[in-house]
Amino acid sequence: MQSDQQRLQIWFLGVIAFAVILFLLVQAKFILISFLIALILFSLTSAAISYFQRLRFGRARLSVLLASILAVSLIAAVLTFLTIVILTQTNVVVSTVLQYAGPAREAVAEIFGWLGEDVETALLSWMSEMKIAPWLATAAGQAGNVVTGTVLVILFIGFLFLERIWFFSKLENLLDDPDRAARIEAIISSIVHRVNRYLVVKAAISSITGGLVYLMMRLLGLELAFAMGVLTFVLNFIPNIGSILATLIVALVGYVQTGDQGTGLLLLSVIGALQFCVGQVLEPLLLGNTLQLSSLGIIISLAFWAAVWGVLGMFLAVPIMVAVMIVCSHVPRLRPVAILLSKRGLPDIGETGEEADLHGVETGKLVA
Repeated sequence: MQSDQQRLQIWFLGVIAFAVILFLLVQAKFILISFLIALILFSLTSAAISYFQRLRFGRARLSVLLASILAVSLIAAVLTFLTIVILTQTNVVVSTVLQYAGPAREAVAEIFGWLGEDVETALLSWMSEMKIAPWLATAAGQAGNVVTGTVLVILFIGFLFLERIWFFSKLENLLDDPDRAARIEAIISSIVHRVNRYLVVKAAISSITGGLVYLMMRLLGLELAFAMGVLTFVLNFIPNIGSILATLIVALVGYVQTGDQGTGLLLLSVIGALQFCVGQVLEPLLLGNTLQLSSLGIIISLAFWAAVWGVLGMFLAVPIMVAVMIVCSHVPRLRPVAILLSKRGLPDIGETGEEADLHGVETGKLVA
């Protein structure tokens, strides 16, 4: 009886703890999202500081501090450029949407014309009642937050580069157990390695896909070619549904501009085939067994983080899921969670296809 009461208390406390954590995630989402983006960019570019440190000018070489400043400056320049591109394309899209709002409603209604004139009229009437201006104002406001977020991310990256010098020394002194510190370091290295490879491959593939979308729209003489290329690049980072959404948007934009169903079908078929080849052939070939995430787990993760952090949460869902799976795989009581999140029930499978026991072997360290 006492044991049942204790279990009930533990479950009750767990529910309360989950509710509190969820509340904090929602309330502090701007800072947390900025920190996670900074952490991902830091892990992706940690090799840059080592490159700067290896540079020699005669017998002299750069100090760790100067190399860190150069690395942060490089990241800041890239982020500033991307922010300018996003803001510029947002303004272009907002002005174009206002211009094509009326024709877009008519074009979408015509798509469903085969269901009958009544359906087409009802759909056109329903879309006419939709107020686009408030949506565009919200989108413009969100784009304005990009500047604040960029500044915050750059600050976080700067402090992370400074902290990296003493991180593992602090970890070893904190745990007072070199073996345990080495195991945690190996787990962190495994997370960084998998997430980095996923993001690099995804960025390369998304760039190619976005570039092909841009070229195709330019060949057809359509407007918003660059904006649709950027949109395709961004949406491809959302697993499973991002590429589908990007394809539908590009096809709809082409159809609205030309009023020709053939153009819309051409864009839909060609870009759809391209996305299918990339998602089903090229991406698995390049990623191999790097992630090994359950498809159902990815969808649930997307839904959860979209509900908590909105659209940005969907972009961060996969890196977060990778980290959770790897950490849970090395905590005995949480290992069932890792098994459920993994694709084949083997969360420790790495690139070579062999099981890596990080409890006994140190698989590597972060670039120091």
